[in-house]
Amino acid sequence: MTTVHIVGRGIVGTRLRRLLDTGPVMLHDGYWPDISGTSPGDVVVLAHGGSVAERVRRLAARGLHVVTVGDALPDTISLLDDPPEHQGTSIVLGAALSPGLSGLIARHLANQMASVDEIHVAIHGTAGPACARVHHRSLSGLSPGFRDGEWIDFVGGSGRELCWFPEPIGAKDCYRARISSPYVLQHAFDDVSRISARRSARRRDRFTAWLPMLRPPHPEGGVGGLRVEVRGADERGARVVAIAGIAELVGTAAAATAAAFVTGLLDGLLHEGIVVAGDAELPTVDLLARVESAGVRLQEFTGIPQR
Repeated sequence: MTTVHIVGRGIVGTRLRRLLDTGPVMLHDGYWPDISGTSPGDVVVLAHGGSVAERVRRLAARGLHVVTVGDALPDTISLLDDPPEHQGTSIVLGAALSPGLSGLIARHLANQMASVDEIHVAIHGTAGPACARVHHRSLSGLSPGFRDGEWIDFVGGSGRELCWFPEPIGAKDCYRARISSPYVLQHAFDDVSRISARRSARRRDRFTAWLPMLRPPHPEGGVGGLRVEVRGADERGARVVAIAGIAELVGTAAAATAAAFVTGLLDGLLHEGIVVAGDAELPTVDLLARVESAGVRLQEFTGIPQR
């Protein structure tokens, strides 16, 4: 039987382990050797912090399926621009909150339109300490955005926008950040002209982003959120906007998304080579149903109060 190896004992890794209750699953520390105890065809989930690009390449070259849950921008650019050699296996690039669930929701909303020209993502909250440190650093440096067919580097922490997340989160000020979601979404939606990603932040977060964290991060943040807005046109050419998202613990939502991709992979639903959430050929509805079956409630903005 195929063995699933989860590398990383943080919040996402441990919750993913509980969700994968079928078949042999092994949980390893982040420094676990790349080739120890694996066989061709096994699945390796990289749920640890730090750079993973070279580890992905080594694992894929050995005939292993690989699923990543990180959002390091250099890793994403490297793996998308120069896809790893593989032995007919799948390499899922970004299977967490965003990238990951954001791409699935974007594809689901896009499928309801005749054409799509804009995708905008906003994120609130963090999972464990490693995620909090990435959030802190992401507000410094340059933030990628895709506009009219060109990549533009914006100043991190700029571009304030008031984004409404599903309750109980509500409205949060969100800013451009150094995250990989725009690159992953552009890979899946190569005909979309504008893509952006922001994350919520307070004034102190923006002013201290270039410094080490002033105090240790909490073991886990509170309820986080994801907001995906897709703009396009209907069959008559009229302008339409669709918005959906979640309000959930970030670690729980990330683990549920990773579990959906792992079980989908084991069931033979993913194509070989690089796989990103939002790919048109993926069974998006099926994957979203798997996320919901793990207890994550998807919400769509309709403009009408409902129970």
